[in-house]
Order: sequence, then C-alpha cells, then structure tokens
Amino acid sequence: MRFRGKTAVITGGAIGFGRAFARALTAEGASVAIMDIDAKTAERTAAELTAQGARVIAVPCDVADEQQVDTAVGITIEKFGGIDILINNAGRHLMKYNQPFGMLSRGDIRDLFDVNVIGVINCTLACRDSMRERGGGVVLNISSMAGFMNVSPYGVSKLAVRGLTVAFASELSPDRIRVNGIAPGLMNTENALADLPHALVDDIVRERQLVHRLGTMDDVVSAMLYLCSDEASFITGETLKVSGGYPLNF
Repeated sequence: MRFRGKTAVITGGAIGFGRAFARALTAEGASVAIMDIDAKTAERTAAELTAQGARVIAVPCDVADEQQVDTAVGITIEKFGGIDILINNAGRHLMKYNQPFGMLSRGDIRDLFDVNVIGVINCTLACRDSMRERGGGVVLNISSMAGFMNVSPYGVSKLAVRGLTVAFASELSPDRIRVNGIAPGLMNTENALADLPHALVDDIVRERQLVHRLGTMDDVVSAMLYLCSDEASFITGETLKVSGGYPLNF
C-alpha cells in the first residue's frame, strides 16, 4: 500500500473526482479528510468508505473562506496527527462560466475566482506547516485543459491554477513539498456530458483527440496516484494533461 500512514485532504471530495480520489487513496492505505461545502453528501461519502474499513472524516468547508479552511485543517490534524497530501479539487465548472466575461455578472466572476483560485491558495497555505513538520508533502491541483486553450472566465481561472502550481512548487520546495497539477480533458462523467452539446462532444472525441474515446475517472485517478506517490519524487511544478492527445491534433 503506497500511502499507508499518510493523511490526505481532498477538497470537493464528496462527489465526482474527489470521491474517486478518496476511494483510491483509502484503498492504498491513506487516511482521508473529505472537505466539501456540501456537508450532507460529504458525510454520506465518508460513511460509505468508513463502512469499508477506511479511516475517513467529513469536514464541512467553503474553500473560499480562509477561516473555514483553517478550521477544517485544524480538525484534520487533530484527528489524524498531520497532513501529507492535499488535493485541491474543489471548483466551479459549469458551462455558465464558459461564456465571455461580459456575459457574467461581477458577482459570478468573483465567485468563480474565489473558489477556483483563492481556494487553492487558502488550502495550500493552511496545510503547509503540517506538511513541513512531517518532513514534506504533496500538493496536487486539479486544473483543466481549458486552462491551456480557453479564454472564458473558467479557462482563465484554470490557467491561474497552472500558474499557482508553478509558483507554489518554487515557494514550497525548501519545505520538501512537491506541487503538481492534472489537466483533465473531456471526461465520461455525468456532469460533463450533461453540460455539453452532444455534437461538441462527438467532434472533440473524433476529430480533436488522438485517442478516440472519452476519458474516464480511472484515467485521472491513475495520474493522481502517481503524482502523489514517491514514484513521482523528482517531479514538481508540472501540470499533466490527461486528455487523449487533445489539443495536439490540429
């Protein structure tokens, strides 16, 4: 078990990628704190994993709120003794945010950046001291292929996540904390497929990707496990595209 004795914090861990990350990490021996603004769903996910023998807690937390983040991190340290891995997964990602800036209210734009960008900063800084005290750690930021090629508010927020990955990799390196990112492409998830026109999905898979299938949770989970493990001990400051070759096929 690669993560026996390790503690991981997963933001937005109640559903989707976050829940899949929690399942994979606990299966590899990690203790997990699921931080999510949706307390009820987080509790349900934690209960499911606990029933399978995992060490999991659910901690209600709005990552955009610095005080809530500090409190949630404190609860995690009190329960598990420290933090070794942080996965910054919480984020706004609906098609609503893929419109031009001028089509959104200032409040919507602020909310997007508060969660997708400030949330990463809040959680990373809150976990830093505990990781340093334990001799180092790993931060993994979930970006998006939109951060490489999209000029919408959502794309810009994910471009900022890539920038934070590089900045924190440099700033936290003296503490032996590695910081990397994953940029998923088009994934076969309920939310993604419900949010995108079928014609666009078909065009991306058939014409723009080099691997002509939808991505899966397992594709992203495998990348997560690698980047959080000692197998990736010589990798920091990178954002790994998990996108079937998109956007290489022009």
